[in-house]
Amino acid sequence: MTLLLWGALLGALAGAGLVLAGSRLRVIGRPQLATRVLPYVRDLPQVGRTPALRVASGSPTTAAAGVFGPVLRSLADSVERVLGGAASVRRRLERAAIDKTVHEFRIEQVLWGLAGLAIVAAYGLLRTLTDPGGAVALGVLCLVGFVVGVLARDHHLSGQAKSRERRILAEFPTVAELLALAVAAGESPVAALDRVVRRSGGELSRDLAKVLAAVRTGEPVSTAFDQMAASSGLSLVSRFAQGIAVAVERGTPLAEVLHAQAADVREAGRRELIEVAARREIFMMVPVVFVVLPVTVLFAFWPGVVGLNLTTP
Repeated sequence: MTLLLWGALLGALAGAGLVLAGSRLRVIGRPQLATRVLPYVRDLPQVGRTPALRVASGSPTTAAAGVFGPVLRSLADSVERVLGGAASVRRRLERAAIDKTVHEFRIEQVLWGLAGLAIVAAYGLLRTLTDPGGAVALGVLCLVGFVVGVLARDHHLSGQAKSRERRILAEFPTVAELLALAVAAGESPVAALDRVVRRSGGELSRDLAKVLAAVRTGEPVSTAFDQMAASSGLSLVSRFAQGIAVAVERGTPLAEVLHAQAADVREAGRRELIEVAARREIFMMVPVVFVVLPVTVLFAFWPGVVGLNLTTP
């Protein structure tokens, strides 16, 4: 194909995309049924209320789903059927504190896959302009780019969950010590929790704020902490929540429990640091062997080499 035909094809595709996006934007610009009806039915019982009445959020994923909804939803369903693991995705979304459903996450995966496909397609287009041929290989590369984008979003979600858990472990000893000090000063568990939540910030503080909100709505303290233990992906935080729940139920000294929990977390952190250092001992030797040692040898032998060159006739 000549450059003129390629330009005509790309112009036609761009025009069709603009027309499709403009027509869809006109449709989604109208007020939604949920927006018009929900203010009048919020106080009614929840029996028969369907999830479709939920007001759509303004996230980029939701906007993309609104414009290209049927296509993205069908692709997201296909990704769900191929990959599966909805329970694992839901669990990681909870661990990463991401307020999205599994279907919304699948749509994000499709968008990442389309981005990878677009990058590979752009590379293939530039290569085709200089060296025509190899359409089958280009199609396979586009498929690989889509798959890599989908898997990259899943890997990024796992990284988000692990990063949040590391931040929680870093905050945990301090928060536990503050709770212990407040309880030892004579405050009740709820008052101590309120004081710590108001004077601290971080991922663990947000989880404790949810527990405090549940307690203030009438839920027992032990039940709220049991729910936090069930939703937590960390065994240390789960033991912390269960320990507080048991201490509140049985009347055991809560300050001692909190001090012991903080000491356990600090000890676990030190043990993990030692284990990581032991696993990476060889990598720690790389800068010594390949950077420090050659420089040392060079400084040791270079004066001798210079002296030999000066004395040699």
